Order: sequence, then C-alpha cells, then structure tokens
Amino acid sequence: MSKKDYYDILGVSKDASESEIKKAYRKRAMKFHPDRNTDDPEAEQKFKEASEAYEVLSDSQKRQRYDQFGHQGVNGGFGGRGGAGFEDMGFEDIFSRFSDIFGGGDPFGGGQSRGRRSPGQPGSDMKLRIELNLEEIAFGTEKKLKVKKQIKCDACNGIGAETEDDFETCSTCNGMGQVRQVRKTMLGQMVNVQPCPECRGEGRIIKKKCSKCHGEGRYRGEETVKVRVPSGVSEGNYITMRGKGNAGKRGGEAGDLVVLIEEKEHEYFERDGNDIYYDLVLSVPDAILGTEVKVPTLKGQAKIKIEEGIQPGKLLRMKEKGIHGLKRSGIGDQYVRVNVYIPKNLTSEERKHIEALKESDHFEASNKEDDGKGFFSKIKDVFA
Repeated sequence: MSKKDYYDILGVSKDASESEIKKAYRKRAMKFHPDRNTDDPEAEQKFKEASEAYEVLSDSQKRQRYDQFGHQGVNGGFGGRGGAGFEDMGFEDIFSRFSDIFGGGDPFGGGQSRGRRSPGQPGSDMKLRIELNLEEIAFGTEKKLKVKKQIKCDACNGIGAETEDDFETCSTCNGMGQVRQVRKTMLGQMVNVQPCPECRGEGRIIKKKCSKCHGEGRYRGEETVKVRVPSGVSEGNYITMRGKGNAGKRGGEAGDLVVLIEEKEHEYFERDGNDIYYDLVLSVPDAILGTEVKVPTLKGQAKIKIEEGIQPGKLLRMKEKGIHGLKRSGIGDQYVRVNVYIPKNLTSEERKHIEALKESDHFEASNKEDDGKGFFSKIKDVFA
C-alpha cells in the first residue's frame, strides 16, 4: 500500500517553515494521542503517521531528499524495512523522542513523559541537631546554622555543563535514561528495564563540563540556613526544611534538611509539658512569719507573697508563667514548691531559744495541717 504524503499528513504546504511544521505536528499529535482516543483504534496509527512525517520534515537534509525522491529518498520510508521503525515504537517512546516540542513532558499524561527520567540525580537528605534552652523553647526562636554540604554550582546554575548547548542525547538509550533487555522464556517474553549505564539514567551526556564543578552541578561548601523554631517544642521533635539538604547532581532535586531538637537542662526549672516547676527554699522565720520574695521566671524576676505559717511542700501557682504551647495550645503555668531550710550546728544561744519554743502548743507536730486537710488533698486543690 502506498504511503501518504508527509505534507498532507501534517496539513502544511511544501514551502512551510520549520515553525509551521512544528506547530502542525504538535496540533495533530495532541488530537490523535491514544490517551485521548481510547475508543478509536485508528488514533494511534494516525499519531505515529504524524510523528513519522515530522521526523522527516523537521530535518533539513531528510526533507531535501524527500522533496527530490519521495519516500524512497529517506531509506525506503519509515515504516519499511530500512526505516526507523515508527510502526514498532510505542507512543510513549515517540513522545520521549520529541519531548522538546512538549516542554519535556507528556501533556496528556499529566506529568513527565512516560519512560523518561528527569535530568540529574537527587541530592541526599541531611540531619542536624540543635540544643535549645528553656527560654528559647518557651517563646520560640530563630537560629542561623552553618551547614557543610553539597551546594548548587553558581557558575553553571547546577546543570554541570558550561551552557545548555553543551549536552548531547545519549546514544545508548536514545535519551530515554533507561535500557530494556528482552528475553524469551517458556512463559513468553520477559522485559528487564534498567538505568542506562552510559548516562546513568539522565538521558543526556555533557560534551563540555563546567570548569568550577567539573560536571557535577554542585560542589562542597558551607551555607547559612535560618531555622524558625516554634514555641513549645520538645526533646525529640524535628523540623523538616524542604530543599535545604545536599544539592542534586546536574539539576537534580535537592534533598531535605531535618533539624532534631535537643533540650538543655535548666539551672532553675524542671519542665512538665507546658508547665515548669521551681524549688523555693525559705528560712524558718520566713516560713513562720510570712514574707515577700523574688523568684526567677522565664521572663525575669517576679515577686510572690508568702503567707504566714506556710508548710513545706506547698505549691504556689503563677498563672501563665510557663511555656507557650506548640500550635497555640495555650500557655502553661509556673509552680513554686516551698521548702524550708533547717539549720545545723546551732550556737548555744540559738539552741536555748529553740528549746524554749518546744514548750509552746503552736510548735507541736501534727500529721494534719491547720485546716484539717492532708498533703495529697492540698496538691489536689492546687491543680483544681
């Protein structure tokens, strides 16, 4: 059966320009793409015919031979024995072959051309630990970290070549980035797909490498990264910074930087969730007579009043003096635990006064406080 005229297939005149031929092919390829015509068995054939026509007419030498000698001028036609075999190619392979027309992707598949890999190789993720004190955890902070890692080459913009023109399509995989090996078995044909060993799955090879990164598209360096730490984080929490890890090779996507949180032990406070605890030590006279003292908080010093006859173990609540919770989950409290210092090695005069107090009923020991409530009842009252 005689082959159709290539100009008629694309619907262009014989003096059509290169841009007109390219535009006509794109329009026809989109019209007859098999994914758009699942119920039309002839669509794939028309799609291949358009690709075959474009293969010839987009090449000046092939187009000249075709104009002079017809289909015989281009090796007997693309569907014949001496041709390029478009009839035997899948439409995924055809799209990969002409991916420059569609911006490197299959416009019908919703993403990258099937079977073709993105240029370059992705960078690896990194982990980093930072220590935070309780004040930084309570209110959030921003840290500037110096990270030693693979950095995108600024000389070639990460592509690895001197210019974009210094690439050539890999001849081993024909730009696909992968090679297929077909074996015949008793169960039929077995297809094994592997990354191309020549281009390492990238589909192209650098002709002239960048003088700074030597074709890597990246180099070892140091970068300052800002980390915004929200309030309320805890030991073991982590922050993921997308694209701040090692740069990819030759335009590959950068990895992530994972920042692990470590909490420093505080000089004064113990943490329990968003609440903090402080141990206050009073003298015996202050505990008996009452007083006003200054205690540290996460924002500095604050005064609290000590009532007369306060008991050791008493918890005093300072509302919303604790940690700002993660994701606005509220503000914790600060609890002051009262302790009483009992001196040792009294002088004879001091001992005389203490022994005199023993005779008073007010200094008689009791298992209950003056209000009749036990220790655990008082704890319950504080949290209520």
